Amino acid sequence: MAMPTNKGSAAILALAFLLVAAMGVRTMLFGQSRTEKLPAPAVDEQTTTHSETAVFAGGCFWGVQTTFERIKGVTATTAGYSGGSKETANYGAVSSESTGHAESVKVVFDPARISYGTLLRVFFSVVHDPTQLNRQGPDVGTSYRSIIFYTTPQQQKIASAYIAQLDAAHAFPRKIVTQVVPLIAFYDAEDYHQDYAEKNPDNPYIQVCDIPKVKALKQQFPELFQEYTKK
Repeated sequence: MAMPTNKGSAAILALAFLLVAAMGVRTMLFGQSRTEKLPAPAVDEQTTTHSETAVFAGGCFWGVQTTFERIKGVTATTAGYSGGSKETANYGAVSSESTGHAESVKVVFDPARISYGTLLRVFFSVVHDPTQLNRQGPDVGTSYRSIIFYTTPQQQKIASAYIAQLDAAHAFPRKIVTQVVPLIAFYDAEDYHQDYAEKNPDNPYIQVCDIPKVKALKQQFPELFQEYTKK
């Protein structure tokens, strides 16, 4: 089955994916399907600040955002674009797969309540499959690549160390392809993309691709889980 190149066409095929998922072969289509959380990072941050920003890209930003905003200690999330220029930071251009952007989510969090390393642990455990190159599940293209955009040297150190730790432990059947690069700029996505999964819970794409992430978060990290609060 040909995979769609954007979420619009992905939604058309989502009902077919529901049938495939019911047949028990969801992992084949959507990549690594974990039932247990990954080990905690051996290297984590030490800070006394009460606000820090992290930026993650791991496929469609709808599912990344809806998962991170259900984590205790996360105070704000924004869907957007990173990795390209301001002039082409819009959904139409980014979907052409020619701008260099990745669909990303800016996560503002309180390090006194949750560490950067713990966010990474969730990112690799339930948010996405870090072994998929230039795609995530049904979404294909460089805009769906796996990236950690670090905002401080400490974040770079922690992220790089954690990837090395997971690869050394063979936590995944394939090598992690997640990039670790400095954040140059983050551009907010269009208003209709913000909290899209919350506003469209019956969308077939959301049902297949994103709701399972939230369920996995609640199952694997009950101590971190909080219900979504409408903004």
